[in-house]
Amino acid sequence: MDTQEKLLEMEHITKKFPGVVALRDVQFALRRGEIHALLGENGAGKSTLIKVLTGVFERDGGDIFLEGRAVSPQSPQAAQNMGISTVYQEVNLCPNLSVAENVYIGREPGSAGRIDWKTINRKAAELLSRFDLHIDVTQNLDRYSVAVQQMVAIARAVDISAKVLILDEPTSSLTAVEVRKLFEIMRMLKARGMGIIFVTHFLDQVYEVSDTITVLRGGEYVCSSPTAELPKMQLVARMIGKEYEDLESRPSSSLADRGKRDLFLRLQGAASAQISHVDIDIQKGEVLGFSGLLGSGRSEIARLIFGVDPIVTGGLEIGGRKTAVKEPITAMRAGIGFCPENRKSEGIVGELSVRENIMLALQAKQGMLRAMSRRQSEKLADEYIEALSIKTPSREQSIHNLSGGNQQKVILARWLATAPDLLMLDEPTRGIDIGTKAEIQKLVTKLAGEGMSLVFISSEVDEMVRCCGRMVILRDKKLVGELTGEEISEDMIVKYMAGGEQFEPKTETIQ
Repeated sequence: MDTQEKLLEMEHITKKFPGVVALRDVQFALRRGEIHALLGENGAGKSTLIKVLTGVFERDGGDIFLEGRAVSPQSPQAAQNMGISTVYQEVNLCPNLSVAENVYIGREPGSAGRIDWKTINRKAAELLSRFDLHIDVTQNLDRYSVAVQQMVAIARAVDISAKVLILDEPTSSLTAVEVRKLFEIMRMLKARGMGIIFVTHFLDQVYEVSDTITVLRGGEYVCSSPTAELPKMQLVARMIGKEYEDLESRPSSSLADRGKRDLFLRLQGAASAQISHVDIDIQKGEVLGFSGLLGSGRSEIARLIFGVDPIVTGGLEIGGRKTAVKEPITAMRAGIGFCPENRKSEGIVGELSVRENIMLALQAKQGMLRAMSRRQSEKLADEYIEALSIKTPSREQSIHNLSGGNQQKVILARWLATAPDLLMLDEPTRGIDIGTKAEIQKLVTKLAGEGMSLVFISSEVDEMVRCCGRMVILRDKKLVGELTGEEISEDMIVKYMAGGEQFEPKTETIQ
């Protein structure tokens, strides 16, 4: 690795915001033909460092060298012109334009003010075929999956002669097959001499594809190491700044073995436009997992319970009484809270402060005729900021300035403030750091121990095993399995997901 030519160097990088030093004397180096993982907890400074590199933020100190030459990108377009391109988790393209238009936007071939559409479509198809992507490039981008959209974004970056490619959480919304394909492309680009910065929270993927790891913590540089020379336990310890043993203590799933519980909620033959005939019981004080592949029906059941999607047939009982939950406010008043999968579009209100985001659900539940005073909302916010260790300069900080993990904590605080009897968490740890994941997992177990019912949905099977005392497994919008206590294992879950086990109902209510 030492023999490789340095492509990019960032030295003594400092970035300050009002009341916060986001980066302090940070260093980073990328070599040609290298996949370099940039890791750290949310709030560690990864995103800020990337935004400094790509000209989104102006740095307050330090130097950037590209191929040995000092550079100062003043905008993402300027960085792109220098050969630095970024593909974000939420693809930054134009979904209402065709695939071909997205590839060549701003670089359209033509003459005399006329765009040569035939050439654009032909060249786009040829370019994508190099990535083994054979699609109709005349169709709008939003007709294709997130994985395809990411491939289009990468292809565009390659076509504009990117020297440095930044992949910011590229695998969060991809299937295992799509991840493998992405890794093949990353290795192909690496072989061509491109330098790739890989930002992710999936440590197994780091060890599968990266050559080098750099760790940031609290806005400061911690270490850089060849991936093969940094054991996973040491990596985690450096990322979170504490002993790994603290993280290893798993929440106990033995809550399921404490005897028969009272029933809080029951779905009987329930169906919506997205899912049909579901029978599920949710007991008081349990962590019930909804497990399955993307599109299996996990989120759809949660949305049905919360009244986002109306029940078309069948019924729902809460506390033994039939209840018509036709909209979320009805569910809230029945003691149900819901943290949705997409925190950016369905969770946070980016224009509001941390305080305002925390009080939203409780204020809605109470009704606008019982408006909370400023003093009450400040007291509420301060209590949950402290209780959940939310890292924010103040309660009045705009929530969009917080890291993803701290945004997730604010959403949790919002629903905990309503004192729900049932809290449904859909991918509560997606895209957040390993330390915050452990905190949320421990909180889930603590709340269940205090008598709250929880529904836990996660794409990470080991996390489901860690957290859930009982689990139902879904496939193709149908319930195909149920596991309890010691039966819960990664092997059994995967078998049910793949259809390798025959499901035999354990209760009369599940068919």
